[in-house]
Amino acid sequence: MSSGYNEEKGSFTQHYDTTEVDASLLLLPSVGFLPADDPRFLGTVRAVEQELLRDGLVLRYRTDAGLDGLPGDEHPFLACSFWLVSAYAMTGRLQEGHALMRRLVALANDVGLLSEEYDPVDDRMVGNFPQAFSHLALIRSANALQDAERALSEAAPSEGPAKG
Repeated sequence: MSSGYNEEKGSFTQHYDTTEVDASLLLLPSVGFLPADDPRFLGTVRAVEQELLRDGLVLRYRTDAGLDGLPGDEHPFLACSFWLVSAYAMTGRLQEGHALMRRLVALANDVGLLSEEYDPVDDRMVGNFPQAFSHLALIRSANALQDAERALSEAAPSEGPAKG
C-alpha cells in the first residue's frame, strides 16, 4: 500500500519503481486486496482506461514503456478486457460493463471460441487460440455482472402493493 500506490497519479502502479499501470490491477478487489468502492481502486480503473484502452479494448500494459524488455507491440488482451467488465460491474458501472461484455462476446468465432488477443484494426483474433484464460475471464465477468445486477435489484424498494 505504501509503495505500490502513486498518490500523485491517484492509481496503483505496475511495480514500485514506475508510474505505469498494468491491467492486472483491475483484479485488486477480486483477490480481496481492497473493496471495489475504494477511491484508490476507482482511480486505478480511470488510469487503466486512460492509458491502456486501445480501440475500446484493454492492453496488458504499455509496451512502449520498455518495462518487459521485449521488442514490439501487442494487441489488446481479451482477458484484460473482461477484467474491465468485472471492474465496471463491481464499481456500479453496469451500463458500461454490459456494453463492453456484448462487444467482447461478439468477437467469438462461430463456435464461441476466443483467442488470447484481438486486433481491432484488422478485426481478427490473434495470439494463442483458443485461449482458456479469455474464456475463464468471460465467465468471471458474466458472474460479476449478474452479482451486481442481483445486488442492485435487492437494494431497490419493492414495487408491490402498499400494505396498510
